[in-house]
Amino acid sequence: MPTFQFKATTEGGKIVNGVVEAADKIAAGVLLQENNYSVVSLKLKNNFVQNWRNFSFHKIKNKEVVIFARQFSVMISANVSLVQALDVLSKQSSDPRFQAIIKDLAAEVDGGARFSDALSKYPEVFSDFFVSVIRSGETSGKLDEVLNYLADEMEKDYDMMSKVKGAMTYPIVIFCLLFLVGSLMMIYVIPQLTAVFSETGAALPWPTHLLIIMSSLFQSYWWALLALIIAGSFALRQYSKTSFGKRQIDIIKINLPIFGHLFRLIYLVRFTRSMNTLIVGGVSISSALGVAAEVSGNEIYRELVLKTLKEVESGNSISSVFSQSREIPPMVSEMLVIGEKTGKLDLVLEKVTDFYTREINGIIGNLMTLIEPVIIIIMGVAVGGIVAAVIMPMYNLASQF
Repeated sequence: MPTFQFKATTEGGKIVNGVVEAADKIAAGVLLQENNYSVVSLKLKNNFVQNWRNFSFHKIKNKEVVIFARQFSVMISANVSLVQALDVLSKQSSDPRFQAIIKDLAAEVDGGARFSDALSKYPEVFSDFFVSVIRSGETSGKLDEVLNYLADEMEKDYDMMSKVKGAMTYPIVIFCLLFLVGSLMMIYVIPQLTAVFSETGAALPWPTHLLIIMSSLFQSYWWALLALIIAGSFALRQYSKTSFGKRQIDIIKINLPIFGHLFRLIYLVRFTRSMNTLIVGGVSISSALGVAAEVSGNEIYRELVLKTLKEVESGNSISSVFSQSREIPPMVSEMLVIGEKTGKLDLVLEKVTDFYTREINGIIGNLMTLIEPVIIIIMGVAVGGIVAAVIMPMYNLASQF
């Protein structure tokens, strides 16, 4: 663990200097407070190894937040106090940094702060969506009900995204392995065959020539290829962080031949689910739109929702922008109109979310069924091409005798 240097005062007013090991600065402060120290200064000890470990802290996973929301909702429903529930949950997480954050939340609430205000100190862990729902529950006095609903919806969203990632992971892993095996063949296997072909002096067909050229490039410039891949990945990552780059990548995503329709439905469901959760939690429609715009995860849909927010603030219908956009299915706009007219917008959003979640699950199931034979065909073509390039000169050589 990182080591922190501290200067603190005891209950008797004595100044103490020392070091303490903790997951991060927050955890170190909490640990000192638990030992009845009043912290004057606290800083990371100047050590290269410790600094590197502190820099390399991983981002807290969504799964940790989902589990926290579910466990917290159960404890609040059982009439456990906020501080007591947070104290218990701080010991349940497997992530040391998340444990420290929950301890700090408990200390803030115990000190008189609102729970939602304490959560807002950690925007990288608890989204605006999460904080807004909690704040609405505090305001309405129905925190237990809101927490249960929030936990349900977060679990549904997590399950959906897990299925999508699972469907995408399989082909990515297969293609990476295929690239690795192909690279090893180009570097170690093909050069040995090239030497044999050179000794015979026989004319080589163009597939074999192409294979030999690729092998020479891999063998001589593998480092340049690796550097190019790393540099390209870094450049793409930096480009995606710019507003223009993120927007262009999001446009490409929703216009991909096979996966584009799936991405559209995912962004739509994330919007409708978050809107439904916020409205049920007592958040106003205009505030819910502002939060849901950030939750969607796509710049195009974010812009659509923000345009809708402006229309709503001007007194127009929530479906006015959606009905003119090709990114939103007509059924969604029609259902929203019905929801507004009947005053049951939350129920309509729930039905729309359930309908398109089922469609997403169906698409993912079909993709998983189709991906395997497609990958087999691609692998067969790749392996067959290499084998043909190797066998053809051998066959030509044998036919000369």
